[in-house]
Amino acid sequence: MDKPDDGQIGVVAALVRSSFLVNAVYAESGREYGLTPQQGQLLCVLMARPHGMSELGAMLKLAKSSLTGLVDRTERNGLVRREPDPQDARAVQVALTAHGSKVAREFYTETCRRIEELPGSLSPADRGTLADLLGRVVLDNEVPVVFLEPDEGGPAARDH
Repeated sequence: MDKPDDGQIGVVAALVRSSFLVNAVYAESGREYGLTPQQGQLLCVLMARPHGMSELGAMLKLAKSSLTGLVDRTERNGLVRREPDPQDARAVQVALTAHGSKVAREFYTETCRRIEELPGSLSPADRGTLADLLGRVVLDNEVPVVFLEPDEGGPAARDH
């Protein structure tokens, strides 16, 4: 049964509902750039460097066939390219094209702006606490780096 939302929710509901919130931001930003949320995630992952297909599959939690379809569609749109893996002649890496880098930077900047607004009602101290707690959950669960912090190597940091 649904309970009225009295402003107090448990950790499970809070994490699940916050994931829906972030996914909605990806969808909104993506629509503005003609991207699906998954394509937006792929572009954000590739901003740091090219990745091999198996590495991308593990990072994005996608089966091989789903990842291949995602890369194929994104490649047809001129945003990524497959290139030989310098470490393994049998493998390929997926890298951003020049156009893909531009779209990725713009999508990333807009997505960061929108996500930054989500905890807008929190004080700076509460925002810091939220970041610390979520950071611990992410690190404890060994979540791969799939989204760069603007001040830690994201496009805003690299552009200055």
